[in-house]
Amino acid sequence: MEEIMGVRDLLAGAKIDLRRLLSAWRTIVFSRQTDEYSVQDRWHPGSPGAKLAFWAWSILGVVLIGVVYPFAALGFWTRYVGRQIDRIVAGLGVLVIIAAMAVLWGGLTALAWDRLPTTGFRAVLAASVVATASVGLSWVFARYGSRRLTLVFAYPFAVAAIFVPPVTAALFSPTIGAGLLSESELFAEWLLNNVVIGGLSTTIRQQFELAGLAFIGMWFGFAVPVGWALALLVSLANLIRPRTRRNPQQ
Repeated sequence: MEEIMGVRDLLAGAKIDLRRLLSAWRTIVFSRQTDEYSVQDRWHPGSPGAKLAFWAWSILGVVLIGVVYPFAALGFWTRYVGRQIDRIVAGLGVLVIIAAMAVLWGGLTALAWDRLPTTGFRAVLAASVVATASVGLSWVFARYGSRRLTLVFAYPFAVAAIFVPPVTAALFSPTIGAGLLSESELFAEWLLNNVVIGGLSTTIRQQFELAGLAFIGMWFGFAVPVGWALALLVSLANLIRPRTRRNPQQ
């Protein structure tokens, strides 16, 4: 029953958003007339030509909103996850979170020291350092930076905390590297052949060699646009449905 109510709430919120967006879209070109006894905005195009233009503009708005709103919905979800993480960090304290990560990765490192060869131990140790540092930097930019710094740096470092540690471990472990690094090479090759346009692909092939630390640079480079994309989605969500500010005294 709670799941059904949750779905209904989501649909109701989406319906309100879509109506508000369509209303804002219409007011770009057409002036609205507000009834004194009604909370709804009403448009009254006069001539047949004005009516045709009004409905054509409305249909265009419906199409554009239909394309944009799913991205806003993803932004709502990203913002919600960020809020939950922020609440956990605020409740426990960032030092506790970073210490917990350090203990977790430290335990894995100690286990690797006892059971894995030297290469395996180095792989886990390197991954632990990268993961802990990325999480710490992400929190610092999100907590003490402006909104712009949060969008530019916090989100990319948060994504880097997911992308980079496995690749870092692969550099120190031939077993991990045999699968992960080879797949990274295939992925980079596909990007150069299908995504990169013009002579940039040739320039990248001539100037850069995908080996060693270049793998880390490659995946951190992926983390940056992915983080920015998530930040833009959250910004779009804030634009469509601004966050409610709490009373500081509460």
